[in-house]
Amino acid sequence: MTRIYIGTGGYSNDEWLGKLYPAGTKSGEYLSIYAQHFDCVELNSSFYAIPGLKAFEGMVRKTNGRVRFTVKLNQAFTHARTPADADFDRMLQSPQPLREAGVMGPYLAQFPYSFPRTPEHRKYLLGLAERFAGHELAVEFRHISWDKPEVREGLSEYGLIWVSPDYPPVGGLPEPQVHVTGDTAYLRLHGRNAGNWWEGTSASERHDHLYTQAEMDEWADKIALREGELDTLYVLFQNTTKGHALRNIPMLRAALNARGLNVATPEPEQSGLFGDA
Repeated sequence: MTRIYIGTGGYSNDEWLGKLYPAGTKSGEYLSIYAQHFDCVELNSSFYAIPGLKAFEGMVRKTNGRVRFTVKLNQAFTHARTPADADFDRMLQSPQPLREAGVMGPYLAQFPYSFPRTPEHRKYLLGLAERFAGHELAVEFRHISWDKPEVREGLSEYGLIWVSPDYPPVGGLPEPQVHVTGDTAYLRLHGRNAGNWWEGTSASERHDHLYTQAEMDEWADKIALREGELDTLYVLFQNTTKGHALRNIPMLRAALNARGLNVATPEPEQSGLFGDA
């Protein structure tokens, strides 16, 4: 049976005070509390600055082996696209504590809409795949030009994971389907705030969407259809604004369990932390 990990994009969110984190919780305590409720997290801070070994050691210590980490590539790899050898070394070596603890998930390469499918960009992606060979690398494309069967066949050939996204219905973006290019699949749920996707001034505004039960049922159906094709599935909610993801995750868990997929809910070491998110 497919092992399904469900979590959020990042965990350091002050908006969650009084929801997931009790009022007055210090930011240094966020991850320890997060680990009591979710078994996966997408590390977003690495996009801005690659953490060092000690930072990753601290993550392992605070989660006590309860959380699987996916690690977003630094913007030098996906946006500037001018990574130096030192960037590769740090990106590949720093998460070693996660590997040693058995909680390392895929790296995530999130390319912007300004990265369409061109010969130059295809060549760059191939070079990136070669440098990350031997490590799981999930790739998210925002531009619809990549959303083709032959692209997914190429990813499968090079051992790359196609990131299945849920975007607002605004056009120009990949379709919301679960595609499989290997034993591991990766789903990123961005919300469906069509009005703010292009016009929003921040990621918080773009991801300001609370999924309905019908929308969660829709994704549960799509996931259930892939049961048996996968060893592992990561589902990462990006709609963390206003605590939306905190409400949607239990909805998806219940929908998946209702379809016969065994999705575990971590047992909190303390009670009363989740509140009325």
